[in-house]
Amino acid sequence: QVQLVESGGGLVQPGGSLRLSCAASGSIFYVNAMSWYRQIPGKQRELVATITSGGSTNEADSVKGRFTISRDNTKMTVYLQMNSLKPDDTAVYFCNLVFRRLGDRYEYWGQGTQVTVSS
Repeated sequence: QVQLVESGGGLVQPGGSLRLSCAASGSIFYVNAMSWYRQIPGKQRELVATITSGGSTNEADSVKGRFTISRDNTKMTVYLQMNSLKPDDTAVYFCNLVFRRLGDRYEYWGQGTQVTVSS
């Protein structure tokens, strides 16, 4: 069974920084993509950033230049460095892992970590 464990959320003032981490464990195919999503109550979950096992990245326009996604394949851990945080970044942030094995698609989610940006 695959597990994703997130950490690093909390309360930060506008303009501040936070770093989220997500450690994956279990039977994971080495070719995969890990992503961060966020969700505000009553709204759809929004893709924030994605990084593949090969290192290719993609960030949402709303966070480009402020957030950086990275990963350590030896630790199966993905990070989200969030700088210049705004109140609009307040949300629950979820880690996501997707891979294919023998033609089947597998997708897993973390439990979520709250990020609150407020003075």
